[in-house]
Amino acid sequence: MSIKREWTTPITAGSFLLLAVTGVFMFFHAAPGLAKEAHEWVSWIFLAAAAFHLAVNFAAFKKYLTERKGQVLVGAFALILLVSFAPVGGSGEPPFVAPLRALGKAPLTTLAQVAQTSPEQMIAQLKQEGLAVQSAQQSLSELVGDDLHKQTRFLKMLLDK
Repeated sequence: MSIKREWTTPITAGSFLLLAVTGVFMFFHAAPGLAKEAHEWVSWIFLAAAAFHLAVNFAAFKKYLTERKGQVLVGAFALILLVSFAPVGGSGEPPFVAPLRALGKAPLTTLAQVAQTSPEQMIAQLKQEGLAVQSAQQSLSELVGDDLHKQTRFLKMLLDK
């Protein structure tokens, strides 16, 4: 099988463009629609395309690694990669996660105040969604578990007007 530049280069360039744009949106926590999912899944295409592109251009790549500048640049990125796995202080979660967790642990009476509704209406809404609410003192985390995605889905439903 022959790897063709006319395939590997455009696929590498196109997937890089998608990853660059979605990555910038994700950096600012403003990824619209399916941008995050596209970023995650297209990264596999980019990885494969880059590997094929490297295979097609291996002679040139080897040449770059014999020069000091190429060694320093590749080495610098290898070092950044290594450092990126080092544990750092904090939870490593985005800053909006702590308030979401707090809302998930708040009693339904408090959530009702935040949603500007009555606890009875909120309980009725949650029961319509199939949750077994027994008391207005329960929290979303008690009702749906510690899964932050589930809690966020219910918070969105309860707070959307």
